[in-house]
Amino acid sequence: MTSYDPVLRTSDADRDHAAAVLSEAFAAGRLTSVEHADRLEATYAAVTMDDLAPLTRDLPDAAAPTRVATVERQEVSAVFSKVVRGGRWIAGRHTALSATFGALIVDLSEAVLPGREITLEVNSYCGKLIVRVPRNAHVIDEVDALFAKRAVSGGTGDGDGPVIRVVGRAAFGKIIVSRERSDWNLPGTP
Repeated sequence: MTSYDPVLRTSDADRDHAAAVLSEAFAAGRLTSVEHADRLEATYAAVTMDDLAPLTRDLPDAAAPTRVATVERQEVSAVFSKVVRGGRWIAGRHTALSATFGALIVDLSEAVLPGREITLEVNSYCGKLIVRVPRNAHVIDEVDALFAKRAVSGGTGDGDGPVIRVVGRAAFGKIIVSRERSDWNLPGTP
């Protein structure tokens, strides 16, 4: 973050830095999910540094560099197995998800997202890959399919939710991205 001048306009980098501090505080249990959501919304609405500063002032190391680099890229895969990832976890700005002869179920509805936009690289080869996104997410669909079932729903979410760009490919498998578990249409899926 740049030096604090109350009338200085915030940049995208300033807002991303504040969002990363909030995400770490949420992951550490310093903020509730409601506090995190409210502060994150205010972070992306901030126009000046005076708007942004109070959002992280009560959090430790708010001015110090955060561990964002550790969550720039994340990989989760299921090979000949079933893997479920959910609850409160830190997703990467670029998260690669793959299912090969297995099932991978990823729930982002409670995950800590490190910025305004993340990219999910999804790949399913003879497997099932199911992703649940937050209700207010804007989903951008760039998934290809070859002899596969592909269902990416979500479109534009309500409000100022995160932008989730979904790229990748399904070959002889299944990729489902949705907001609701009922959209998954798979028996025995949580």
